[in-house]
Amino acid sequence: MKLSIIIPSFNEAATIGRIIQQVKNQNFKNITKEIIVVNDGSTDSTKKILSLQKGIKAISLPKNQGKGAAIRAGIKQATGAYVLIQDADLEYDPADIQLLLAPVINKKAEVVYGSRFLGPHKNMLFWHLMGNKFLSFITNLLFNTTISDMEVGYKLIPKKLLDSITLKENRFGFEPEITSKILKQGIRIYEVPISYSGREFSEGKKITWVDGLIAFFLLFKYRFLD
Repeated sequence: MKLSIIIPSFNEAATIGRIIQQVKNQNFKNITKEIIVVNDGSTDSTKKILSLQKGIKAISLPKNQGKGAAIRAGIKQATGAYVLIQDADLEYDPADIQLLLAPVINKKAEVVYGSRFLGPHKNMLFWHLMGNKFLSFITNLLFNTTISDMEVGYKLIPKKLLDSITLKENRFGFEPEITSKILKQGIRIYEVPISYSGREFSEGKKITWVDGLIAFFLLFKYRFLD
């Protein structure tokens, strides 16, 4: 099996080189991997750093469009049977990729999400914790499921499934959109515990309460209107 690992990045020059190396260091039995890094119009030295990297596909968008747009650009270039999203900021540990792959390898699941709330994690900001739990609750209410971490960045999805879904959201709305559209197809999402080391805003964290509010409305939009 071939795994496409997409790394969307916007102004992550401080961590992009390290996360690429960490992903390169992961070896999976009977699985080959390709690493696709999407530079989402960064204004720092991300583009220069990527030009020095070997063994990756580097895509540069002409201007910043958001995480969802960067992921869509990566999906277009992906040639693997499965696609995994890897954030560029070191909050997620690439050593956990094996945990997401296991249910697929063992034929227990088609779509696998990591869950920050089931595994070891650094204490989150209180309102981020509440926001994540609330959005997961709304997801469960609307789609009759029991997801613990809808907003998680670690998602493993078959490329065929992604190709069958029309994705529209450019920013962090990618998370509720893809989750809603998977669940509407009657596919149950399998969760595995992952580790998590969240950043502070002073360290470059970008998602805010506004994105949480948008996610709330998108869940209803994709449940009833789309």
